[in-house]
Amino acid sequence: MNEAASRLAALRAEMKQDSLSAYIIPTSDFHDTEYVAEYFAARKHFSGFTGSAGTLVVLADKAALWTDGRYFIQAARELEGSGIELMRMGEEGTPTILQYLEENLKAGDTVGFDGRTVSFNEAREWKRKLAARDIQVETGKDLISRVWTDRPAMPATRTFPYPIAYAGKSVSEKLADVRRVMKEEGAKAHVITKIDEIIWLFNFRADDIPCFPAALSYALITPESATLYIDESRVDPETREQLKQAGVSLSGYDRIYEDVKVLEGPVMLDPSFVNSTLAQSLPQESLEMPDPIVAMKAVKNEAELAATRQAHLKDAVAVTEFMYWLKHLPEDAQETEVSAAEYLQNRRKAQEGYFEDSFSTISAYRENAAMMHYHPGAVNVPLKKEGMLLVDSGGQYMDGTTDITRTFVLGPITEEERKWFTKALRGHIRLEQAKFLQGCRGLNLDILARGPMWDEEIDYQCGTGHGVGHVSNVHEAPNGFRWRIVPERNDSCVLEPGMITSDEPGVYMEGKFGIRHENEILVKKAGKNRYGQFLEFEPLTFVPFDRDGLDPALMTDDEIRWLDDYHRQVLEKVGPRLQDEAIRTWLQDVTRPLQG
Repeated sequence: MNEAASRLAALRAEMKQDSLSAYIIPTSDFHDTEYVAEYFAARKHFSGFTGSAGTLVVLADKAALWTDGRYFIQAARELEGSGIELMRMGEEGTPTILQYLEENLKAGDTVGFDGRTVSFNEAREWKRKLAARDIQVETGKDLISRVWTDRPAMPATRTFPYPIAYAGKSVSEKLADVRRVMKEEGAKAHVITKIDEIIWLFNFRADDIPCFPAALSYALITPESATLYIDESRVDPETREQLKQAGVSLSGYDRIYEDVKVLEGPVMLDPSFVNSTLAQSLPQESLEMPDPIVAMKAVKNEAELAATRQAHLKDAVAVTEFMYWLKHLPEDAQETEVSAAEYLQNRRKAQEGYFEDSFSTISAYRENAAMMHYHPGAVNVPLKKEGMLLVDSGGQYMDGTTDITRTFVLGPITEEERKWFTKALRGHIRLEQAKFLQGCRGLNLDILARGPMWDEEIDYQCGTGHGVGHVSNVHEAPNGFRWRIVPERNDSCVLEPGMITSDEPGVYMEGKFGIRHENEILVKKAGKNRYGQFLEFEPLTFVPFDRDGLDPALMTDDEIRWLDDYHRQVLEKVGPRLQDEAIRTWLQDVTRPLQG
């Protein structure tokens, strides 16, 4: 029996014992975190699907897994033999989870899940719609702990302070900003469950989740007090003192579930984030609204921007050295997708202030790159002096978080590959050179990146870009580029100066190749006149695009001028930082103008 099928059988036995007709397992922890610690990897454990996003629904006689377009190819492969049906989200004819439950359950049935892993909004919607069909919902069902007998331990890493020189604001100043909003909204308390918000607010970091320097914790803010809910033994002395000076007290991690029961309302909370178990413990009077910290931390201050610019220059050195290494591999080299990722990580490790990658590196050769979030696994694919290697990677430095994708040409490529390499880069350039009025959202600009692909009636089944945190989660709300609103992504806000977003259009041909070009770009002010305040983008990423994949004949003159200017900046900013003279000489060559 397939391992996932065996685990599902054990889960179904527990479902039967608890009289549950369906059980829902999201990809989440108690804090709605995108990437979760192994303790919370229940969806992966019971399905065998290793992608970062998806929801598993288990019935007595069938099961289905919902995931988005980034993972369709990967999920189809990993679900083979499990008996789990793949639900391709966003495709015509694919039912929603609610529709699936409504179609497969009958009146009197019960759906269960652990309410700590499902947002208040989602749980409430499921309850409301299923109740109309006389289907019950039970939110206190933690079957996972009963079935997953060798479950990893909860993470409990040591905290460390985040320097104000990089943070730009003290804990006291940030608390004052939050309390100012609370006063304006008439809130008596504010419940915070998102760990990226908590580490930003209290100026500390930890290592609970790989590639995401945060600690599992909660926070409760009132006009007079602030409490951080975390195992006190984890808090380092410097962070403890920093919190004490800001009037922040410490309490046990789970204690918040009791403390919120006695709060006086209205209690400010974001129902899209706060888990349903915690929300249901609150007083009746709650103030539901977007969490103000989301916007506060998305607009980077001058100290954060100065720091992150330095982090990107360090990262550029590492990736440029990696590109040089790839381009000079000997014919008989025994390198693979995995060894390439390891070499790149070692180049980052050599940079001052680096402490981990910002996500698991995607190193995908040839047809593997058609899977947008492919990761090299047991089959260690060798690299050859032909085709293309897509590498999507990033670093966590003490002064910033980076995310960059380059598609490298390792040898001869087809004319089809060259065409789409150029088209994807044209989309990248068109978005990066945009000038737009303040008030625009990523929705208004996304077509600039997709245009060269849409002209040929093809698309990439994901957003064009996402916000990036500051020494935090590499995918940060609320800014992004997408052609339609996807509520759960929360990436369609008005773009503001100080926001950092990725620009990463691509082309993915199943069974053939994948191409993506990504920079991080900063929103900044341009001119202001009677028409309003204009904005534009400043590139933060400075690594050459591989001109070996380009067909300049497919590019417009202004696109070529932009690329030539960008490469001039790469040479000026990165060249002096390279220690190896041979790499400096090579960089001069690969950044030379395409025209003139």
